[in-house]
Amino acid sequence: MSADLEPQTLEAFNRYIHVTEARIDKEVTRPGAFLYIEGLPEPKRSQALASTRNDIYMERLGTPDANGSTIEAPDGLIHHWIGAVFIPGATLHQVLDLVQNYDHHQDIYKPEVVRSKLIRHDGNNYQIFYRLRKKKVITVTLNTNHDVVYYPMDATHCRSRSVATRIAEVADADQPGEREKPIGKDSGFLWRMNSYWRFEEKDRGVYVEVESISLTRDIPTGLGWMIRPFVTSIPRESLVMTLGSTRSGVEANIQKSGVGSPK
Repeated sequence: MSADLEPQTLEAFNRYIHVTEARIDKEVTRPGAFLYIEGLPEPKRSQALASTRNDIYMERLGTPDANGSTIEAPDGLIHHWIGAVFIPGATLHQVLDLVQNYDHHQDIYKPEVVRSKLIRHDGNNYQIFYRLRKKKVITVTLNTNHDVVYYPMDATHCRSRSVATRIAEVADADQPGEREKPIGKDSGFLWRMNSYWRFEEKDRGVYVEVESISLTRDIPTGLGWMIRPFVTSIPRESLVMTLGSTRSGVEANIQKSGVGSPK
């Protein structure tokens, strides 16, 4: 069941990221359309914004190259999702307080985040550690390190970029003989992971939008029954959990403090 991260697979992912980040950099400077969903054509735009209030908006994305062709990762799969929620009564400050409280993410984003730790903080730059546990037919435990940079734009807008700088699969997790598998020579359930957050305080609350891009192994012949559910459904389910837990966590903090955005 092992898989190796090949140079051509990583090159394709890096190219995909480069093109995607160029698109994001343009979008966040649009007047009146900071969020991805705010740039959608009507009526999809109104429908998307409405869905953030009642549920979680989710959409699968794909980034083509300059010629409009799909960027494929040989021997791998690129998973690209965007999701958004609205947190009524919240302020941008309250949302950032929660998402930057990395030592407590193991409480906010459990059970997927098993352990979390802030390693280093310098201004708008954060280095963090997560132990992640993902379950779908099989259970995979990962030790991961991330570099996160926040880009405050004004009093009501902020965005961030999170890049996993190290992802190591843990064999025999939580057992006396647990060990990390060689990076890039493991089961291939998560080789790379980037996420791009946008926060907008508006309409007496805060919109939180997250774009997640990850790289996994492809689906091998004969093991599809075991591999496919994991690599195809986990990226979406993980993003849904992240957005839902963010909203629940902020709402719980507002209730405790009794302080929300002005009505």
